[in-house]
Amino acid sequence: MTVPNVLRRVIRSRPRSDDGGGGTMSLRDHLSELRSRLIKALLFVAVGAVIGWILYPQILDVLKEPYCALPPDRRFNPSNGPDCQLAFFGPLDGFVLRLKVGVICGIILSSPFWLYQLWAFVTPGLRRNERRWTTLFVFSATLLFLAGAVLSYFTIGKALTLLVNLAGSGTVAVIAVPNYIGFVTSMLLVFGAAFELPLLVSMLNLVGVLPAARLIKWQRIAIFLIFVFAAVATPSQDPISMCMLAIPMSMLFELSVLLAWLHDRRKARREAEAGFGDLADDEISPLDVSVQPVEEPAELDPPRR
Repeated sequence: MTVPNVLRRVIRSRPRSDDGGGGTMSLRDHLSELRSRLIKALLFVAVGAVIGWILYPQILDVLKEPYCALPPDRRFNPSNGPDCQLAFFGPLDGFVLRLKVGVICGIILSSPFWLYQLWAFVTPGLRRNERRWTTLFVFSATLLFLAGAVLSYFTIGKALTLLVNLAGSGTVAVIAVPNYIGFVTSMLLVFGAAFELPLLVSMLNLVGVLPAARLIKWQRIAIFLIFVFAAVATPSQDPISMCMLAIPMSMLFELSVLLAWLHDRRKARREAEAGFGDLADDEISPLDVSVQPVEEPAELDPPRR
């Protein structure tokens, strides 16, 4: 199946009936549904942001832990005590910080709901048996995002230690809290979003855009591009963060290639059993279109008088 055919199938021709063969949506209806899905997703994020605003003190204690793990002589410690404090220098920095943390928390907490809206927008263009994978998609996407965020949290401490030690002895890291929280939240989002790679590859393979044969052919260049992405996308751009992101992404990509190979193998076996195994994805199945001559009815005898 070629890419234009896939796009036509997923976007322009979106069946709405349960059997996948009902009427289709016009472009206006398609954009209207997209707007509806985006509004619902934003509402879920807003509810999560309110929860993040309320739980801000507890969230801040968790986020500043990698900074507080630095040796006392390498971080800002005006009282020379065991307490760990973050500083800000603008009158609005506190409000902006709390708002930013709330929004990031809202995105993470509401991820199952807006991921469902994304899947619900795509699934009408898929077959009925493919649309049954909604629960698996939402669960996998949420689990992968959380796994990436957790890995980034443990990576932040190592990366921060490396970056601070590069300044040499006799220096102290006085990091403004907006800059530090921006660094931490960027790491969380980058790692979480990057871990969605196998799910994206599997979806593209499911709709026929990326067959397994092409993925296997592109494996080396894909892994190289993953390392390039990790080197550029990580906020600190240090070697520890790059490797901690690139190596798991490469392993997840290999897993997605294996899943795509299993899916295409099963699909080929199913088509072979149906008798169409030798056809390409964009070929029409053979039909008996021969025209049989129709015999003319015999002339009726004229009625007797």
